[in-house]
Amino acid sequence: MALTIRPIQPADNEPLASLIRTVFREFKIDKPGTVYTDPTTDALYQLFERAASAYFVAEENGVLLGGCGVYPTEGLPEGCAELVKFYLAASARGKGVGNKLMQQSIAAARELGYKQLYLESFPELARAVSMYEKAGFRPLPNALGNSGHYACTIWMLKEL
Repeated sequence: MALTIRPIQPADNEPLASLIRTVFREFKIDKPGTVYTDPTTDALYQLFERAASAYFVAEENGVLLGGCGVYPTEGLPEGCAELVKFYLAASARGKGVGNKLMQQSIAAARELGYKQLYLESFPELARAVSMYEKAGFRPLPNALGNSGHYACTIWMLKEL
């Protein structure tokens, strides 16, 4: 397996948006108030041109397998970023690809000077939530910041 983890490029926009929406349909969470209907999903390269953000994609033999990043979501506490847009193709799950993407994003958050990482998820994504817990994310009783993804029902925070 020739897995490559690299920063997002403009050509990744379309395949990433397609992958993300496929995952949302797979888990039946393709509803308003999620990344599924978020217009930024179609222009992730441009979204992550913002200072203090980073986004990485995993690819194997030229095939995009997933992505994950960190973003200074509006309304988060000082020194806190959000782990965002973390999705994997079904074929890549259970092989350590997601963990590598997440660890790259956590390392980038530290390099950018963040002290905490926040994330939002769904009960339907139980395998991902379990991975977050193993990585040191702890549940929160309510949302932080203003992601606009009001349909999410799981909120977690990790101290860096």
